[in-house]
Amino acid sequence: MEMLIRALLLMAFLLSSTVAAAQESPSPRNFHLPDSAPSIAQVKSVSPALASYTENLVLSEVWNREGLSPRDRSVVTLAALVSRNQKVEMPYHIRLALDNGVSPAEISELITHLAFYSGWPNAMSAVSVAAGIFMERGIEPKDLPKVSPELLTLDEEAEAKRQAFVQDTFGEVSQGVVDYTEQALFLDLWLRPGLEPRDRSLVTVSALIAAGKVEQVPFHLNKAMDSGLSKGEVSEVLTHLAFYAGWPNVFSALPVVKDVFAQRED
Repeated sequence: MEMLIRALLLMAFLLSSTVAAAQESPSPRNFHLPDSAPSIAQVKSVSPALASYTENLVLSEVWNREGLSPRDRSVVTLAALVSRNQKVEMPYHIRLALDNGVSPAEISELITHLAFYSGWPNAMSAVSVAAGIFMERGIEPKDLPKVSPELLTLDEEAEAKRQAFVQDTFGEVSQGVVDYTEQALFLDLWLRPGLEPRDRSLVTVSALIAAGKVEQVPFHLNKAMDSGLSKGEVSEVLTHLAFYAGWPNVFSALPVVKDVFAQRED
């Protein structure tokens, strides 16, 4: 009996030790990813070449190129980060956007807009980052867009054409999508004054390219250029996104953008 008790005690000790070790040791399930971008020193400890490209190419050169203002570069970058749910770099770029003249209301509206174009989960991830920075900067609800503001004027003729095309093309596939596209997006979201029409289109085009959704680019790029985004600015958006969304996504968009430019010149 005494030997049995000793054996049971030994098993209990070994089991408790195993459980404790499992709780203390990092594993893929409990490993906590950093919630802010690594410092240059940390990048150098992993990839000195990447640190050099970051400092000397991206931050010192790309961000200082002519053709797109620092404010617009911040808008494009935030759109890319939110659309791809890349939270690690969001704190730095939300702070930079505020410093570059993007208002708290515009950042708020950018996130709201991308809930529809990148999905609610991606928008909520961005909210979780922005909330802390807004608190840090003393940004209050009174500084943010109203839930139901007075909407911008609707271009009824253009909207009628868009509605007719979407209804005829996709009504039999999903009437729900068609209805929400009309009521929630183009008769509400796109008319909110929290972003200028040109900037709302800039956010949309940047997010679509960053997510690799080039099929939607022609409509929204034409809308952006109709609202004042110049050909030179579009060209520079592509250059900027090559670094923040990757060369493959930008090269997939290049022929689409080229076609839009050509059609607008005819």
